[in-house]
Amino acid sequence: MNELAVSTDRPRDHVFELLTRVLAVVLLPIAFLHEPGRARFFACQWALGLRFPAENLSGLDRAARIAFTEARAEAFWRDGQLIGLTSGHRDAAEQHRMFADEVRRTGSVDAARTHVLPAEESTHVRGIAMDVRPTEGARWLEVHGDRHDLYRRYDNEWWHFEFRPDCEGEAPERLPHPGVRRPVGVPDW
Repeated sequence: MNELAVSTDRPRDHVFELLTRVLAVVLLPIAFLHEPGRARFFACQWALGLRFPAENLSGLDRAARIAFTEARAEAFWRDGQLIGLTSGHRDAAEQHRMFADEVRRTGSVDAARTHVLPAEESTHVRGIAMDVRPTEGARWLEVHGDRHDLYRRYDNEWWHFEFRPDCEGEAPERLPHPGVRRPVGVPDW
């Protein structure tokens, strides 16, 4: 994974990770009563929901949400990786505010576009973009996300993944940053 940020885990992060794994195992019998054929899936989602209490999956496109939750359940049970959602769907007003703040911070629209897109171009507004954490979870998703149509899109954002079922398992071209302008008539999709 190029240019992936160095992990900045604190000792407590490892404790929380261990507790999340133990909690998922403890929740398995309850999840089995809830839905026997999907007990591992539900136990994982409940444990990760407690580990990452601020995450909000609402607003994500239904298929994107399903792909993300299935991917993180696979990462959890198969490889012991935790994947949390830092940011998913954003409404247009929030995205506009973020873009305006970045324009003020950087001093130009072009500079801002290397980190934040205007609402009309943002895949967060469309509900198909997910910013994930921790770095190890992003590494897992970059390697295995194609099975769930989830792809890292930008070199400068190790955390940003998009649901792209139109790619049929082939990773779309990774762009240097969000603001790369495509030639007129060349679709992003």
